[in-house]
Amino acid sequence: MRSLLPLVLVSATAAAVVAAGPSAAAPPSAMPHDPAVTAPPSAVPHAPAVAPAATRAALAEQACAPVTDDALDAVLGGLPAELARDGVPGAVVSVVAGGRTVRAEGFGVADTATGAPMDADRSLVRIASITKLFTATAVMQQVEAGRLALDDDVNAHLTAFTVPTAFGEPVTVRDLLDHTAGFEERGIVIGARAAADVRPLGETLRRHLPARIYPPGEVAAYSNWGAALAGHLVEQVSGEPYDRYVRAHVLEPLGMTRTTAAEPVPDGLAADLAHSYDSEVVPPEAIPFTFDRLPPDGSVSATAADMARFVQAHLDGGGPVLGERTTALMHTRSFTADDRLPGSAHGFQERFVRGHRLLVHDGSWEGFQSALVLVPACGLGMFVSFNATGGARTLPDVVERFTDRFLPTLDGATPSPPAAASALPAHPAPLLRAGFYTRTRHNESSVERLLVLLDQSRLRVADDGTVAFAGTTWTATADGLHRSPDGGMLVPVDGRTGRHYVVTDGPDHVLLAAADTLPVNLAVLAVAVVVSLSAPAVVGVRRRARRRRSATAPRWRAARFLTAAASLGGTAFLVALGAELVGDSSEFLYEVPASFRVLLGGGVAVLATAAAGAVLTALAWRGSGATRAARVHQVVLLTGLVALTWFLARWNLVGWQLG
Repeated sequence: MRSLLPLVLVSATAAAVVAAGPSAAAPPSAMPHDPAVTAPPSAVPHAPAVAPAATRAALAEQACAPVTDDALDAVLGGLPAELARDGVPGAVVSVVAGGRTVRAEGFGVADTATGAPMDADRSLVRIASITKLFTATAVMQQVEAGRLALDDDVNAHLTAFTVPTAFGEPVTVRDLLDHTAGFEERGIVIGARAAADVRPLGETLRRHLPARIYPPGEVAAYSNWGAALAGHLVEQVSGEPYDRYVRAHVLEPLGMTRTTAAEPVPDGLAADLAHSYDSEVVPPEAIPFTFDRLPPDGSVSATAADMARFVQAHLDGGGPVLGERTTALMHTRSFTADDRLPGSAHGFQERFVRGHRLLVHDGSWEGFQSALVLVPACGLGMFVSFNATGGARTLPDVVERFTDRFLPTLDGATPSPPAAASALPAHPAPLLRAGFYTRTRHNESSVERLLVLLDQSRLRVADDGTVAFAGTTWTATADGLHRSPDGGMLVPVDGRTGRHYVVTDGPDHVLLAAADTLPVNLAVLAVAVVVSLSAPAVVGVRRRARRRRSATAPRWRAARFLTAAASLGGTAFLVALGAELVGDSSEFLYEVPASFRVLLGGGVAVLATAAAGAVLTALAWRGSGATRAARVHQVVLLTGLVALTWFLARWNLVGWQLG
């Protein structure tokens, strides 16, 4: 990571990539090895009917192209050249079709120093946020066992802390799986260098509880903290730590013997853990193992062959880890802000390709770039992972070739047909509002809020209804949507509390208040900086005053000096802050650097100096002996400091608001 902006986007949602192509636990309970076996059918409410296996197989044959060796070679044959192009040492791929693993293959190397090859059966890759699918599967096991319900208030199962009340509505288990709890984003201090730095999950969740910025169930805002809370709920109701639970109730039943949710990776597997690399450095530079402080959001390390077993379980009605009805429920849409767009399915993300419904998730951590794709109607699935940051360029190409080869356009299907009915009522279609938008996944309560300034897109609406947004032109269509040339979809949504969103088949965005837009803030900063350029004149005036023994009051001279010092100090603070934002921010992943804390302290000193100057100015105004020009200049300096103060307060830069 080379700047603070990508830091907050680490472990991003599957939307963009795939669309482009413990604390004190509850007392141990009689946890069955396979909850699905003993769960009463009534424990799974509203479960859809499940087609017999023979019917599913027949539908699969009709829905997709045959998965042959030649076809797979056509999809994967170009990988070696792409790895070289993108500076990626290695990759692993596994493909499931027809009820079995039809391809598990490694490309390149897992370790550039030793030349150890990438091996689909032996090399462990860090699957990052795809871990959330293991967490969601564990949650659904507990739903099936009757210990959790999707509509439960999460606070009903928490003991060490509670999620604060907001918007008059509780956060539910379903909200956590769908990323609709309304939590803000947290990107600072999400990793650790050593296991000793990782506290029990419940304690970490309590210490770093994010603010709730949207009503639950209103809009998707991807949340690592929310996913980790879902894993903690499993801990609470099962009495088992997360990594042990996943091993006993997901990995062992599936025969995933070379997969672990534990950090560090156990000794028996550690030697085969692939290294990851920074492709921006030539040759690619190794990235050290990074511990996840919130394990249920991204701690799993796995081989491609093992991931094929997980994929197969979900394609085959849950296999030994979930009952068929529960699996069908898990794969059913559970949220969308607009029924015409793809949504969420209990941890999975929906996508539509030429009429086919895909369930997907991706992961990005420590340089690894991975994706999991299911096509349930085809009985088809793929897992792919690259061990370098450059894989973010390679990954969409592979996924696109995979879907192009095996997912022909269905007869009578539109490119992106309406999906099955949502669990929520359709939102009325509001007018699309022009303005500046940022992703719904952002921070509002800590210093990370500043990143909103660096992640804005302006939306313009032409007289003919054409929309320019996010570097793309969107054209209004008869179905009330706006579509991009590549088939993307966009629709406006009005929230229950007055916030306005633009929802797409990729990231969702929220309209910013004028005070949060980049042009307004640049104007404010321009005032503060331009005014500060006149501050050195105060020093010259003071020197001339001494030579002619000026009659100005000492208090007035002190006010002038403090105000000028604060003005110049404020500009120095802004320059240092800008350098921090564009510089190497990798340290923020582990801790807030001491230099940044000192910088924030400098901001406090500037404001304290400005306040002292303002007070002295008021006290010395009458009888100061100052000329009219000096008085006007003092007011100008104070105006610039007011602008600076507004900016620092607006973006949580007053004090140490570190989250």
